[in-house]
Amino acid sequence: MKILLVDDHAIVRAGLRRLLAVAADAEIIEAATGRQSMVLAKAISLDLIILDLNLPELGGIELIARLRQISPAPILVLSMHSESLYVTRALDAGAQGYVSKNAAPEELLTAIRRVSAGGRYVEQEIAQALVLQPISQPVSLAQLAPRDLEILRHLAAGKSLSEIADLLGLGYKTVANNCSLIKTKLGVTRTADLLRLALAAGVS
Repeated sequence: MKILLVDDHAIVRAGLRRLLAVAADAEIIEAATGRQSMVLAKAISLDLIILDLNLPELGGIELIARLRQISPAPILVLSMHSESLYVTRALDAGAQGYVSKNAAPEELLTAIRRVSAGGRYVEQEIAQALVLQPISQPVSLAQLAPRDLEILRHLAAGKSLSEIADLLGLGYKTVANNCSLIKTKLGVTRTADLLRLALAAGVS
């Protein structure tokens, strides 16, 4: 597995390199800046991108959006910030996972396995805070059809849209359209809010 590690602190990169080389049997490519990571993401076929949000030259949120346009590799944020504002912005920008640098190594490895397999993962403590955070307007899951609830449950379990399509015997576009309709029914527009609802509605 090829992982691009984007962090401007050499000590952090060195520690993660040792952890991932042993525990995840991964080949690590390093970048110290956002612009450097974009060059590498274009040139190399990657399985996963792990990036910090505090980067020189190009901020992490903007970098996530740009990387989504040039590489199919899923993105896992590893940041010192655990506040919901950073998490929701990262998820909305296109990240598939979010873990703080205070997380245990075992949870980071779980996130790496989940996200590299095409699923989603938010650090458990952060996910609980997102679930408890009030959404701007009241919503009711009672208005959802059985298929909608099933899709939400699979989202809560970290499944990707393609995996959900396979599990339900549906086309990818059908599931993607259903997700858009679910957002409309629940009065939310952001993927992060839908993920929070999914975590609240089902068991991961």
